[in-house]
Amino acid sequence: MSRVTQLRTFMALIGGLFSVMAFAAVELDDTSRKEVYERIAPVTKVCLQGEECASNLGAAPVAASGPRSGEAVYGQFCTACHSSGILGAPKNGDSAAWNTRLTEAGSLDKVISKAIVGFNSMPPRGTCGDCSDEEFGNAVKFMSGLK
Repeated sequence: MSRVTQLRTFMALIGGLFSVMAFAAVELDDTSRKEVYERIAPVTKVCLQGEECASNLGAAPVAASGPRSGEAVYGQFCTACHSSGILGAPKNGDSAAWNTRLTEAGSLDKVISKAIVGFNSMPPRGTCGDCSDEEFGNAVKFMSGLK
């Protein structure tokens, strides 16, 4: 790349930076500011056992319809890593990778147990903090094809 091309590229980057800074400096009116706050507000509040959550006052309890399917849990929580194999995650449906895990662990229950507590780059229960052991096991069985 020639010096002239490098200089033009640098100047274009600087110009873009100034454009972003100018856009960010625009003052929002009260209505726009309120809309932004509503969009980035937390969706829910976490309450500890024994605490009364203001958002749940008078709300009817949510009826459980049974454990979520492995496919549902995979689609909501596991697909980000297990569809692409990021950081060594065994891909959904890659029987060779899952059979290697099964052989190393000794049983499917041990594979699931290792995943529940976290394994390599995977945090405990992946990203499904509210999954029961059964639901989490269903997701592993769905991804792996193991029974």
